[in-house]
Amino acid sequence: MHLWPKILEARRNGAKLIAIDPYRSLTAEKCDEHIALLPGTDGALALAMMHVIIKEGLVDRDYIDKYTLGYELLCERVQEYPPSRVAPITGVSEETIIRLAREYAGTKPAIIRLNYGMQRHAGGGMAVRTVACLPALTGAWRSAAGGALLSTSGTFGANTDALQRPDLIWNNPRTINMSAIGDALTGYQRVQRWEDTSQAPFEKLEPLDPPVRAIYVYNSNPAAIAPDSGKVMAGFKRDDLFTVVHEIFQTDTADYADIVLPATTQLEHFDIHRAYGHLYMLANNPSIEPIGEAKPNSEVFRLLAERMGFEDDCFKDSDEDMARQALDTTHPRMQGISLDDLKERGWMRLNVPERFAPFAEGNFPTPSGKCEFFSETLAKQGIDPLPVYIPPRETVIDAPELAVKYPLAMISPPAHNFLNSSFANLPSFLKAEKEPMLDIHSQDAASRGINDGDRVRIFNDRGAFTVKARVSEKARPGVVVALSVWWKKLTLDGCNANDVTSQGLTDLGAAATFYDTLVEVRKV
Repeated sequence: MHLWPKILEARRNGAKLIAIDPYRSLTAEKCDEHIALLPGTDGALALAMMHVIIKEGLVDRDYIDKYTLGYELLCERVQEYPPSRVAPITGVSEETIIRLAREYAGTKPAIIRLNYGMQRHAGGGMAVRTVACLPALTGAWRSAAGGALLSTSGTFGANTDALQRPDLIWNNPRTINMSAIGDALTGYQRVQRWEDTSQAPFEKLEPLDPPVRAIYVYNSNPAAIAPDSGKVMAGFKRDDLFTVVHEIFQTDTADYADIVLPATTQLEHFDIHRAYGHLYMLANNPSIEPIGEAKPNSEVFRLLAERMGFEDDCFKDSDEDMARQALDTTHPRMQGISLDDLKERGWMRLNVPERFAPFAEGNFPTPSGKCEFFSETLAKQGIDPLPVYIPPRETVIDAPELAVKYPLAMISPPAHNFLNSSFANLPSFLKAEKEPMLDIHSQDAASRGINDGDRVRIFNDRGAFTVKARVSEKARPGVVVALSVWWKKLTLDGCNANDVTSQGLTDLGAAATFYDTLVEVRKV
């Protein structure tokens, strides 16, 4: 929302906007060009672009020599990804790939705006790594207006150790991956192992011993937003699971709580915020006192710590104490930012130049300080040290037997008026969204006898949900789009898109793979 006016200003000044997205979103509709690739193939597209850029000598050799590692090895790797091979993988023509590579390399400055969708498949981590190497090839990092941006949150240098207190962690306590909470609540844990570095990690389920017997939910609505919802709901329905939900609203998850604790809104508590799209620290000063018995997360944690007998001083710290500790850092970008000034002003810019190009002269957050086309760190973990295309687990090409039953790739990006499941219960936003929809291409609809406005059932081996079909050209052939996340209690059949998504995890970071999903669609 805040970025788009700047993008439009750049366009008025002559910038060309290209949207690379399986879905013709509102953003794509306003761009000069929309390249509708298949879900999860961004990494392959980037490697084919590198192939063209290197082959045609469109690189910035000075930047490469000074600020990168492994260029010669990268040159060898990209020979495996000519546009002729990548075109059928991505669904993008060979001619378009070549033209895109030339335009990107020839535009000074050029910026890539990454987003979270490309991470939500089995090879999502490697895809982001691969795309982030493109600006180093062309020297786009030299300019404050060039490079690649996913989030500015890593730019901030707050003292997170003061908040997280890793020194208090002892005896290696187990952690539960919330992206696979359905497994955890039904007695299993998902374990990854690399066997072939050109494929997603092998996954298996192992018994979770001891099982999860209690869960405290805050800042989340897993009954609606977690993947493989059938397993999630089976877990929450257990009679032997003690569930506490700290919430503002009676969410789908709160419906399964043994105890619901009232939470404050941001209008009622103090906090400080870093950003994901700009370079300002922000103070969230409360506007009103907490209503009724509502308490912020931190206050509940303090009260629990007291009742449980934890005596470390940190459990007595107020919210302002913790904020002050977070700002107590020698990081150069945080210098000049004090809590008192931040509270009074409401915002303070990081100590960086107005035209900020953090990697113009290297200084990457890597062991070498360079952009590492070849990463020794990944090699030591048994992961391919060079950019490589790791396909989704569920595609027509890579899972042909599954695709016989479920030939359509499904993605579930945010509905325009929702933020995950936030705001999805508010009457004005519900009125704007109308009802759950599935965008389906006219070719796919025609072959299934589906007309615009028909109710359809989307299903696979994990589950199913029912919505209204919207037949158009917004989704490319072979792909259906279920705008999300709808609260289950507000849908046609008490189910949503996460009833069909997978708990499979990404290659790097073990995150969720919501957009790695094959389905079939039938008219109801």
